[in-house]
Amino acid sequence: MAKVIYKLGDDISTDIIYPGRYMATVLPTETPQYAFDDIKELNKQLNSEKTDEVRVIVAGKNFGCGSSREQAASCLKGHNLTIVARDFARIFLQNSINLGLQTVICPEIEAEVGDELEITTDKVINKTQGKQFEVVHLPKARQAIVDAGGLIPYTQKLLKQRMGIE
Repeated sequence: MAKVIYKLGDDISTDIIYPGRYMATVLPTETPQYAFDDIKELNKQLNSEKTDEVRVIVAGKNFGCGSSREQAASCLKGHNLTIVARDFARIFLQNSINLGLQTVICPEIEAEVGDELEITTDKVINKTQGKQFEVVHLPKARQAIVDAGGLIPYTQKLLKQRMGIE
């Protein structure tokens, strides 16, 4: 079960997710502190509430539009977030896959802050509202990368298999 901690609209750009003034900071251990820095309430919530529970940000269409900055995905991964959006900008989605960020494409999602969601491979179930929404699946190869934790762990896993180490 996951809880919706924030709701965003359409066209959330990478500059909103990870402001350009922090582009000199690229280490995945340092970027999370700047996630949504211009949305003070959300930034404070992400940085002050450390938890192992999965937290969800719900968004509209075209989440991650704008520049191709990888930090927009890496800063979110550092907060144990799942992003459920009606759809994602193409480059942001690929960066998310490469980094193993949990993204869910759910074109009809309806959820509010505080709602409890159950996310399965086929649907998002809003337990609070008693509604279900279909999920658009990633292609199997891309999902395998996410499941492995990102492109680097996926490649390491394949190399180990080929070498008979695993």
